[in-house]
Amino acid sequence: MKSLKNIIGLLLFTVFFTACKNETAPEVKTVEVETTTEEVATLDPNATYAKAEFTIEGMTCAMGCAKTIEKKMAKMEGVKSAKVDFDKKLAMVEYDEAKVTPTSLEEVVKKAGDMYSVKDMHAVDAFGEKADAEKTACAKDCKKACCADKAETSETSTDKKMACKVDCKMACCAEKGKA
Repeated sequence: MKSLKNIIGLLLFTVFFTACKNETAPEVKTVEVETTTEEVATLDPNATYAKAEFTIEGMTCAMGCAKTIEKKMAKMEGVKSAKVDFDKKLAMVEYDEAKVTPTSLEEVVKKAGDMYSVKDMHAVDAFGEKADAEKTACAKDCKKACCADKAETSETSTDKKMACKVDCKMACCAEKGKA
């Protein structure tokens, strides 16, 4: 029995001694990898760039839908910039008129997914123009703070007639112009 304990002890000592031995530096292997350089589209400085805004219906999420459509439009040859706002369902694209058409933009959106559709595409001089134009006119029953201020001033000055500027686009001025 004593010899069995000695043999087991010797085996344990051998295992611990060989297990704690420092290993040499790890083997380094060099592998050749073929790299491809992706061609970056250069923009023509002499090109005529147009800006278009349009609504995209059918998007269900910002990261999956909106970003996918934005990336696909941005990769088109002749597109200078593309931005898709998921919350407003609005796409804003600046593109070279010689290389890209509104129809081709619509096709790219539809190819990105069967559920996407383009509505109300129009050319703009600056992005956000349509939204700014809608802000200038207040409905008669509007209860927003901006319209409430206008209603108070017009009620308190019923005896004073306000003159509209020539380029005023507010609803009250449009009605005066018709009269």
